[in-house]
Amino acid sequence: MKALHVITGLGVGGAEQQLRLLLRHLPVDCDVVTLTNPGPVAEGLRADGVRVVHLGMAGNRDLAALPRLTRIVRRGGYDLVHTHLYRACLYGRLAARLAGVRAIVATEHSLGDSQMEGRPLTPGVRALYLAGERLGSATVAVSPTVADRLRRWGVPAPRIEVVPNGIDLDRFRFDPVARVRTRRRLGLPEGAYVVGGVGRLAPGKRFDVLVRALARLPDDWWLLLVGGGPEEHTLRRTAHEAGVADRVLLTGERPYLPDGSPGPDLPALASAMDVLASPSAEEAFGLAVVEGLASGLPVVHSSCPAIEDLPPDAAPSARHVTGGAEEFARALARVRADSGPGSGPRTAPEAARHYCVTRSAARLTDVYAATLTHPLSPAPQGVSSR
Repeated sequence: MKALHVITGLGVGGAEQQLRLLLRHLPVDCDVVTLTNPGPVAEGLRADGVRVVHLGMAGNRDLAALPRLTRIVRRGGYDLVHTHLYRACLYGRLAARLAGVRAIVATEHSLGDSQMEGRPLTPGVRALYLAGERLGSATVAVSPTVADRLRRWGVPAPRIEVVPNGIDLDRFRFDPVARVRTRRRLGLPEGAYVVGGVGRLAPGKRFDVLVRALARLPDDWWLLLVGGGPEEHTLRRTAHEAGVADRVLLTGERPYLPDGSPGPDLPALASAMDVLASPSAEEAFGLAVVEGLASGLPVVHSSCPAIEDLPPDAAPSARHVTGGAEEFARALARVRADSGPGSGPRTAPEAARHYCVTRSAARLTDVYAATLTHPLSPAPQGVSSR
C-alpha cells in the first residue's frame, strides 16, 4: 500500500508530532505533503527517510494550490490519501477525488465544543467542514468525545472511526539521571517543586492560570512551560505583574522525537517536573496529560477526554479541576502533600499504557484496510484538474 499524508503545516505541534510518530509504526509506504510551514517536524520526517513536499500555499484562499496538490496526488500513484487538520482536510480530500483516489481518510485532531484548532467555530466553518467531509471515505476521531462531537455536527456515525493518539512509552519512561541533569541545566534550585505545562502558548491553553496559581504558592514552587506560540510575551508580562518572573521558565518548542535540536527534549523535561498541569478547558484528546502520565507524573487537568473516556481507576494520579488560579493552586498543593517531592521511582498507570502508539498504528492500519475494501464511487465525469 502506498499512502499520501496531507497536513496543513509541520511546525512543532501535537498533530504534527503525532503524524511523525505514527509513520514510524505504520506498515505502509508513506509520503507527506505540507501545505505551509515546513518546520522542525518536516526536518524530522526527512531524517526518518520520509519524502516531504512543501506545497507553498499562501493562505486559506490560495485556490492555485488545489491543482498543484492534485498533480502531486495523481503522479504519486497513491492507493490512499490521509488528511490532517482543517485546511488540509478541505484541500486534500478534494485533490484526492480530482486525482481519482477512491480511499480517503481524514483525522480530526482538534475539535472542541466551541473551537477548532484554537479558532472559534462559526456556522460557515461547520458548513464547509461538513461539505468537505462528504468527499472522504472515513473520518477518524482521536477520542470518543470527538466522535460524539462529530455526530452532533451531522457526520453520519458509520463514517466515524475512533483511533486514539498514541505515545511512545519507552521514550517517556521516567529517567532519574535525566531528571538531575535537566534540572541542573535549567538552573533549578535543589529543592524546587516544579509544575510543568506543555503545549502551544495560545489563549485557549490558559497557561496564565498556572502563572497566577504560582503566585499563590510558596517560594520553592517553580513553573516550567514547554512550548512556543503567540502568548509568550503576554505570559512573561503576567509573570512580572504577579511577582513570579524569577520562578517561571519558558523553554520554547521542544520536540519529543530526536531531531538534533539543542537542549533537553520533552521526555527529559517531563522527568524534571514534579507534577503536570493542564488548565485548558477544551481538549480533543489531552496528549500532554497522557505523556505526563507516561512519565509517572501526577497530573491536574481541566479537560482530558483521553482520561475521561477510561474507567476512573485507569489514572488514579489524575485530578480533574474546574476554575481558575485559586482552584489550581489548591489542587497542586494537595498533589504535593499527597505525593512528596517526586524524586523517587515513577511508573506509568494503565491510562498511559492504553495509548501505546503501536496500538494506535494497528487500529489505523485496520481503518486503511476497510477503506480500501469499500472504495468511493468515481468522481463525476467532467470534474478534473490538470
